[in-house]
Amino acid sequence: MLILKNATVVQFDGSPVEEGIDVVIENGEITFKGKPEEQKNNRKTDEAEIIDCSNKVVTPGLVCSHNHFYSVLARGITVPIDESNDFVSVLKNLWWRLDRALDDETVYYSGMVGALEAIKAGTTAVIDHHASPSSISGSLRTLGRAFKEVGLRGILAYEVTDRNGMKGMEAGIRENIDFVGSLLENSSGLLEAAIGAHAPFTLSEKSMEMLGEAVKSTGRGIHIHLCEDTYDGSVSHHLYGEDVTARLERFDLLNERAILVHGVYLTDGDVERINKHDSFLVHNARSNMNNSVGYNEKLPLYRNVALGTDGIGSDMIEEMKIACFKHRDAGGKLWPPDFLSFLDNGNRILERYFGQRFGKIEKGSVADITVFDYVPPTPLVSENIAGHMVFGGLSGLVDTVIVGGKVVLKNGEYTIKTDNIFREARKAAEKMWKRMEKIK
Repeated sequence: MLILKNATVVQFDGSPVEEGIDVVIENGEITFKGKPEEQKNNRKTDEAEIIDCSNKVVTPGLVCSHNHFYSVLARGITVPIDESNDFVSVLKNLWWRLDRALDDETVYYSGMVGALEAIKAGTTAVIDHHASPSSISGSLRTLGRAFKEVGLRGILAYEVTDRNGMKGMEAGIRENIDFVGSLLENSSGLLEAAIGAHAPFTLSEKSMEMLGEAVKSTGRGIHIHLCEDTYDGSVSHHLYGEDVTARLERFDLLNERAILVHGVYLTDGDVERINKHDSFLVHNARSNMNNSVGYNEKLPLYRNVALGTDGIGSDMIEEMKIACFKHRDAGGKLWPPDFLSFLDNGNRILERYFGQRFGKIEKGSVADITVFDYVPPTPLVSENIAGHMVFGGLSGLVDTVIVGGKVVLKNGEYTIKTDNIFREARKAAEKMWKRMEKIK
């Protein structure tokens, strides 16, 4: 049993802020939330672990709805990169060289560092989109091992693509299906699986058909980039005479578990199809800015928008903040509460995959919780929670993180030893960079 004492509880759905609250956690679930005197059972709490949350803000865990942990070891990369004047050139000259240089060791250490950094930022779950064309088989289990060792929740997928040949495409399909099978055989409760794919412009009709079959046979959803820049939509219309989502729909790839990423240049018809199937559009503001692909002006039109980072860390407070500022700078009419709702929608994705309740500090919810060492200088009420998150610098004030009822960060310190992990990650990155230099 774990008890958070005297907490200020903040929900993301506009519920009233509650002060002086105890939160009791047992077997990974919240079993009580309220004033201490409201407990009417006779359970002994003598042996419970107590965390004093006086002058701290307790929230549901934060969710990153799209990430690439393999990009962690590209940080500060010194490999010579040819000048890249468009988005596809960036993919070819940097990212598609990097993913081909990944091996089992770098997959593991990028997963470990990515998971540790997510926890440090108060992020309790990451939906990761993985690619390692030279080391496909077993790569999701290697990545999943890192998630479990750190204690981070995740939904993992392997990026299926034709760009490394049809054998590579088929191996990616098998990796997704095999990983689902491994979860059915040995579930830790922390991991789930989606069916990954790069983007429609790197997928043939045969590949799309096989992806549709994988989604149907596993009961999962597709996790795919869509129209990150104009090229994707142009290829779809040139080769197939249809919008990218019409093509996905033709292969039964749109459903309530579909995770569709970027969507900067989706059409009004695309938006209608995504809403019709109750799918999720994941917005990655900082990545879009970094790649100069433009701004997604259609955000207000979607039923389900979530927030991701596309490999730029896992600090979701920072992502929410920049997404809000960029939207306002682009002349948009959404406000901080709208972006808090987008952040909270990551919990709706978790619910659809894990079949449990997420994103609430209340009895019956999964105990994925973030504690901030934040003393508000102005009143903290339901109407201004998003304002405190956007303008209050909370991302640097994460105190304690709990995932599935287990404390993984306490008083700002990891509960596992990390020195060796970062040292070995640096060695692995150096070897990977040398391999990249040989890849053209």
